[in-house]
Parts: sequence; structure tokens; C-alpha cells
Amino acid sequence: MQLAFAPELKAFREEAADWLDAQLSGPFKAIRGQNNQVDAVEERRAWEQALGGARWSVIGWPEQWGGRNASIAEQVIFAEEYARAKGPPRVGHLGVELLGPTLLAMGSGDQRQRFLPAIAGGTAIWCQGYSEPGAGSDLANVKTKAWLEGDRYLIEGQKIWTSMGMIADWCFVVARTEPGSVGNKGLSFLMVPMDQPGVNPRPIRQMTGEAEFAEVFFDGAEALAIDRVGAEGDGWKVAMALLGFERGVSTLAQQMHFKTELDEIVAAARANGMASDPVTRQKIAQAHAGLKVMRYNALRMLSGGDEGAELSGAAFTYKLYWSQWHKALGELAMDVLGQAGEIGVSEERFAGLANMYLMSRSDTIYAGTDQIQRNIISERGLGLPREPRGK
Repeated sequence: MQLAFAPELKAFREEAADWLDAQLSGPFKAIRGQNNQVDAVEERRAWEQALGGARWSVIGWPEQWGGRNASIAEQVIFAEEYARAKGPPRVGHLGVELLGPTLLAMGSGDQRQRFLPAIAGGTAIWCQGYSEPGAGSDLANVKTKAWLEGDRYLIEGQKIWTSMGMIADWCFVVARTEPGSVGNKGLSFLMVPMDQPGVNPRPIRQMTGEAEFAEVFFDGAEALAIDRVGAEGDGWKVAMALLGFERGVSTLAQQMHFKTELDEIVAAARANGMASDPVTRQKIAQAHAGLKVMRYNALRMLSGGDEGAELSGAAFTYKLYWSQWHKALGELAMDVLGQAGEIGVSEERFAGLANMYLMSRSDTIYAGTDQIQRNIISERGLGLPREPRGK
């Protein structure tokens, strides 16, 4: 595995770095370094559109859909430079990183024509309608139902932990379209406009003080039949393919963000004298080594060829590894900060490393709990017998 980039990619890196620095030092200076998902919504929407206008939003997509047909190496470089420039978290990431690649792989020509330009251009923000109160990691237990009437589906049910649910324009929803079906059978993947009667999102306030998530109630909401991805009943197949893209190149940007957090911890330790404590130094060294391992494993995961819905078996281990590592990093941050880490910036909000610590408590739960991740590794990665399921 080559860990160095080819010399000819230097110009691409410089182009990306120069553009990002110019934008984040100029018109988007106010959101540079912003770490949460939901503040300054209008500025963040404008940022998505600026990225799209300069063709930096979806660089791995084909040029005809607003991308640059960038290689894996170029995508990695841009992800690194974006994090290094302290670009804000992408409010359009669910469309850019998950739905868009899924439509490229599995959508119809008409769906690509109607949805991809708005995703690439930053004019449409998407949220994900997967989890329900009784179907989190056990996604196959979905109860939200939909039935076809004429040229559209009517949808009844509830989704929860819906990132961007309060600001999204569209939601991709897994719903049960075959009455009486159970498990992963009889599901369909529907694209649903949020701005319509019958869709009611309600914010969920986290212990960080933010409200990144929402619970979304569907009461007779409509989705056009032509906005179903795949055949009716193929929803599980489409949903699993979409989740495959979650382990793609975006993981490198995540790691650069982790590096920034680790650097902040080191700076805090030096400033308050904790860097002289041998136990603290050892924990920082372990965190540094763990981040290097994470990077090398991610590069190995991506090195099998072009990114696609089917990644190598190494992808099965990735989420389990980073969630455990990041949770420990949050604990290290609080050890270093001491009492200073318990002081909020307001009655409801914390900032910086304290906010990171609070958010990291959920890392081992969302996007599949650690227990579910271990099942995936054993069953899909190693081919071991499936865990017994109840009827």
C-alpha cells in the first residue's frame, strides 16, 4: 500500500487549498471552524451552493452531474484540505455522501436528472428516514407503512434521530409497502418532500444543547411512485447499498477533524501544565498512535479500486474502531481540561472540547451500535453463523 501521493497531485492539492482558504477567509469567514450541524443555517446553505458552483461539492461524481470525476486519491486530498482549512460540517452531507452515490448506482435516469443537480449544486438538503422508536440498530423492524394510490404513495408512521430533519427539503424514507411483511422483506425506499401537509418534524434537544436531530411524523404524507428507488419491495437492498457509502472517502475528512481535536487537547495540556503528567502524556501518545492506525486502515479499505457500494471487508471494522477511539478521546479531553471543561458558554450550550466529549458519548450508538457492528463483522465479514433471531 502506497502511503504517499503522486507528485502530479501537488497542483490539485494547492488548487483545493487556495480556493478553500480564499472562501473561508473571505465571504464565509463567519462559519470557518464551526463544529455543530445546525447553527447559521442560511450561511451554511450558501456555503453548500458555493462549493457546488465551483465543482468542489461532489468531486468524485461524473462531470455531467456536477462533479470532477476525481480519482480516489484526489477525493482523499480534498477531504484532507477541507478539514485542514477548518471547513464547517456539511449540512448537505446526507445527499452528497449517501443519497447521491446511491442514485448514481441504483437510480433511474429520470431520478438522476431531477435530483442530482440540486444535490451537487447545494440547493437541496436531505435527511434520512431510517430509525424509528422500535427500529434503531434493528432497522428491519421498520413499522412506518406506505401504500400506493394512483401515481403516489401515502405514508403513515414515525422516524426518529433524523439528522437535519428540521431544515431538510427532502427525506429518503424506508417504509413497509407490503402489508403483513416482516423483517427486511416488503420494504421500499421512497424520496419524500418535507414541505408538504402530513410531514411534521419536531426537534430533539441533545445534552450538548444543540438540536441536530428531529423526530418526524408522517400522517398521510405523499411520495410520487416515480420517486421510489428500485422496485417495490427492494427497499432493504437499496438501504444497505446506501449505508455502504457511509464507509467511503468521507472517512478521511472525519479523521482530519479528529486530528484537529487531538491537537486542541495537546495545546490545552501544554497551557495548563497537564502535559508534564506522565499518565496524560501516555494517553496522548496512545491517541496519536490510534489515529495513525485508523488512517492506514481507511486507506487500505479504499485501496481496492473505485469507491462503490461494495467496499472491502475492512470496512466492516471501521465504525467500531473509530467510535471506541473517539469516545476515549472525549474522556481524555475532560481529563486534560479538568474543572474548566465543566463550564458552559451559556445555560444550555457547551463549546469546544467539552461539546466534543458530550457528543462522543453517542458515537458507539448511532449508525449501528457497537454490538450490531460486531455482529456485522462476524456474519458478513467472517461468514460465521448468524445470531439466533426470534420469530
